[in-house]
Amino acid sequence: MTYSQRLYPWAVVRLLPKMQRVLVGRFRNRSDAEGHMQALKRLMPDGKFIIVFDIGQDIGQDIGQPIEEESEETRE
Repeated sequence: MTYSQRLYPWAVVRLLPKMQRVLVGRFRNRSDAEGHMQALKRLMPDGKFIIVFDIGQDIGQDIGQPIEEESEETRE
């Protein structure tokens, strides 16, 4: 996790079928993340969104990119 990502610990994540998820945006405080999520829900009423507090483990590489799970080969 980069320094700039640590400055924005709150993340809005869109849940997709087949246990996939996409990082939508990162925010400095929870209220900003909640406001953004409410706007997204108005624009995409069928979309499923959650807010997470990222404690440092990667939940996504870049905004808008699918989040891939770490395989055992990449851990070694």
